[in-house]
Amino acid sequence: MEYRRLGNSGLQVSLLSFGSWVTFGKQIGDKTADELMSIAYDAGVNFFDNAEIYARGQSEKVMGHILKNKTWSRSSYTISSKVFFGFEEDKPNQRGLSRKHIMEGCEAALKRLQLDYLDMLFCHRPDKNTPIEETVLAMNTLIQQGKILYWGTSEWANDEIMAAIAVAKDYKLIGPTMEQPQYNMFERTKLEKDYLLLFRDHGLGTTIWSPLCSGLLTGKYNNANPTDTRLNIEGMDWLKEKTLGDQGRIEKTKQLDKLAKELGTSLPKLAIAWCARNVNVSTVILGASKPEQLKETLTSLELLPKLTEDVILKIENILQNKPVLAQY
Repeated sequence: MEYRRLGNSGLQVSLLSFGSWVTFGKQIGDKTADELMSIAYDAGVNFFDNAEIYARGQSEKVMGHILKNKTWSRSSYTISSKVFFGFEEDKPNQRGLSRKHIMEGCEAALKRLQLDYLDMLFCHRPDKNTPIEETVLAMNTLIQQGKILYWGTSEWANDEIMAAIAVAKDYKLIGPTMEQPQYNMFERTKLEKDYLLLFRDHGLGTTIWSPLCSGLLTGKYNNANPTDTRLNIEGMDWLKEKTLGDQGRIEKTKQLDKLAKELGTSLPKLAIAWCARNVNVSTVILGASKPEQLKETLTSLELLPKLTEDVILKIENILQNKPVLAQY
């Protein structure tokens, strides 16, 4: 396993990490979840990603129970949660990034995960109804209380992250250390264009999600429409439409699959290695519902030496979606 610093921080995270979205507490049983976490940990994974909204809190309960029964040293792994959506009764203050929900959301996550502190806490979405000063101050309060070590954002726009950094600087507080955006061969703009000045000037780290574009880049949808996937889970209609709505993506995926075979590898490993190749990616969050899936994708870094400039050019010729940078 390779390890990278989380942005400019001193925290070392495994280049491949493991997340529980959709699977824990919903798509798979607790025994399988335990097996998957063990496979990841034994392979060198030291970052496990979670959120309050995943399976409406059940995902954190499952992960917390697993961690409680392991003999792993707490210093050997990092755990994250995310606050914003809530999941209780959707009453005022049960969601968003107010001081009240941030403080209560963090405390609830700690109880579900059975932990004394979180290594990372993400603001799961920007909150237009809460002053950014209030959110930054609340996150710093949690740091001062020792309940979180680092805080960050997820799916925030460039200017929203910059605003948080500016407030932290003005108040002499700790700004966001990392952002968790979607990044894959079909979703590239934030990592390869929008965030470039954040990387250069502020050392922002990234914990990228959906490297396989919700399963599209496994090739499973190339010639079929399987029904036992996350896109067919109740409540995931929005994700299915976004992922499979563009037929052109299917055609490109077929070409990428052919290229992967020419390289003597699989499409999932090619897609994950392609993400890991980006120096601004701190860690690639893997998801899996079956042990064999995770065992395969955990070997993706072996492919990095094969991603030569010639191979990357072939990929770009297939994708035809490289973000165009502004010229000044």
